Amino acid sequence: MELEDLVRPEGVLAHLKVTSKKQALQELAARAAGLIGVSERSIFETLLERERLGSTGVGQGIAIPHGKLGELDRLHGLFARLDTPIDFESVDDQPVDLIFLLLAPESAGADHLKALARVSRLLRNSAVVEKLRATDDATALYAILTEPAATSTV
Repeated sequence: MELEDLVRPEGVLAHLKVTSKKQALQELAARAAGLIGVSERSIFETLLERERLGSTGVGQGIAIPHGKLGELDRLHGLFARLDTPIDFESVDDQPVDLIFLLLAPESAGADHLKALARVSRLLRNSAVVEKLRATDDATALYAILTEPAATSTV
């Protein structure tokens, strides 16, 4: 699975201005709703429900909020670079500045887990993360996320 299969250029936010985890999830839900045609409320509630199980802040300033929605027919991703890091209740208690949102159909099963693993591997690559943090242009961020060099080394 390639990142181009999950995220489109218009799903990359270079300057997300939020002050809390809840606000970040609301903004991402709103953007996702516009891109994939599912209600913002449905997406937001799915993300909140998942966060109640435990934070999707995976550490090192990265969060991968995710959830399953019955209305979807394929996996969708969004990426956001925050202007200011926020508390995300991460496993390492560090503030988050990079968020990759992943939404999957209810029936995704193993594909959902493969996509999560794929995103997680990419965002554990310190060279990729360094480039993402050093770039504030959405087109450049998309190029970094989908470049073959980044995906082949993870």
